[in-house]
Amino acid sequence: MNMHQTLPENVDVLLVGMGPVGATAANLLGRYGLRTLVIDKAQEIFMAPRAIVLDNEALRILQMAGLEDGAFATCAIPEVQMHSPLFGHYARAKTAGQIDGHPQLVTFYQPELERVLRDRLRQYSCVQAELGAELEDVTQDEHGVRATIRKADGKVAEVHARFLLGADGASSLVRRQLGMEFDGKTFTQDWLVVDVKNAPIPISHIEFTCDPRRPSPHMPAPGNRQRWEFMLHPGETREQMEKPETIRALLAPWCDTRDCTIERTAVYRFHARIVDRFSKGRVFLAGDAAHITPPFVGQGLVAGLRDVANLCWKLASVSQGRAPLSILDSYDQERRPHARAIINMARMMGALVMPRNRATAFLVHGLMGILHRIPFTRPFFEELQIKPANRFPRGLFQRGGSDARLVRGGQLPQGLVRRAPGAPCVLSDEALGNGLSLIGFGCDPSQHLSAPLQAAWRAIGGQFVAMRHRGQPDLGPGNWEDMGDTLVPGAAPVGWVAAVRPDRVVMHDGPLSSVDDIVTEVLGPFNAVAAPRFSPAPQTTS
Repeated sequence: MNMHQTLPENVDVLLVGMGPVGATAANLLGRYGLRTLVIDKAQEIFMAPRAIVLDNEALRILQMAGLEDGAFATCAIPEVQMHSPLFGHYARAKTAGQIDGHPQLVTFYQPELERVLRDRLRQYSCVQAELGAELEDVTQDEHGVRATIRKADGKVAEVHARFLLGADGASSLVRRQLGMEFDGKTFTQDWLVVDVKNAPIPISHIEFTCDPRRPSPHMPAPGNRQRWEFMLHPGETREQMEKPETIRALLAPWCDTRDCTIERTAVYRFHARIVDRFSKGRVFLAGDAAHITPPFVGQGLVAGLRDVANLCWKLASVSQGRAPLSILDSYDQERRPHARAIINMARMMGALVMPRNRATAFLVHGLMGILHRIPFTRPFFEELQIKPANRFPRGLFQRGGSDARLVRGGQLPQGLVRRAPGAPCVLSDEALGNGLSLIGFGCDPSQHLSAPLQAAWRAIGGQFVAMRHRGQPDLGPGNWEDMGDTLVPGAAPVGWVAAVRPDRVVMHDGPLSSVDDIVTEVLGPFNAVAAPRFSPAPQTTS
């Protein structure tokens, strides 16, 4: 992360906002080699309690952004319990174990994650950060975006960018500059969030006390922390609820505040909102700037991370001349339906967590308890089948295909692979790297692809990967051995081929005999003439 006194005149991407979504985007853009200027009007990391939960998808995206296992502290959650004063523990979700090489559900400390993401930016010479700088005005035309930026010292500069990405939160200035509507619902209840350190009684799971008198989620977090959230009653004010004596009374059923440390408190009003489009021209929105999710399913930050994983590689492909502008239309096409589905699920879970009265609680929790005991319906809650799958009905992939073995528009599974016997094992995303991949399952796809198509695939940043099953003889350069059958034969049989995007979305798949047709069809959206890059930005010194 380069800190300069002078802002660059030209960049590929101007990124506004350096919270966890913006900082993840900056790391992804740095890994893809894009000249990026990231600005944030705040000069310090926001310390109030905010996001606390990540799922396996979010951890995989952070892995893509360069964060290895253990880069920041997490606390794996084995179970989420729903408790009612009328029915006891009436439902649960099992979250132990891993998916795609990561725990299904963890809690974390957001300021630590943000510090790690900002520190990692220092390795990218193409990324410049300017804290204390604020976007004042933005205009755009068919060639790019021109932004007026006021720095912390009061000086004003103009920056020309190919694209602008607004990750500047719920009150997004970028969104307001675009004049975009932000429709949705504001919940009438406010909630008090309390983070406690060194509570005397540990907790290993997440529990929702669904008491109509005062619902209260409770969960552990790294650093010997615990979090409670309490719904405010009508007439209760922020000032009243944040008083030490009020917090002491609320926590009394669990702990004595004299035996622990109240680290952070905040009162929030929850929202459920989404823009009618995630982009306008060359300006894109991500995270809370585009959608706000109520926290009842812990998907707010996760949704923002999905946004930037989907978008950043596409910005790189266009900026570096490997793809036309038209592929960027797929960002809104792919992300908005799933973001809306997650919001709707969170609103539904909110109705379960905060019933209006005892009669509603009796009906809702009683019905959930019955459904949880029926073998046919139990997995919807217990195995989290109720969570909308991150799959696209349409977008930048080949739809249909009666012979498809993989989920096109869905994610390729991740497993452990190694180069050769005795070599260290790595997660397969590390083997795939940052570009498009044509993967052969138990075969080398490049050996069966025509020379012109090999050249065309490489021209759009594609590589060839041979993934052999455990014990299979070496397939030549660039091949990996699947150590757990996750990819071959778990995802696809020997002799199968798949084209996979940098965000690990499957674009196309089929038998090795059809590899020429597969690559030809994938190349279709990339074949239009791409716009040229800017000339190199002037070099500045600090």
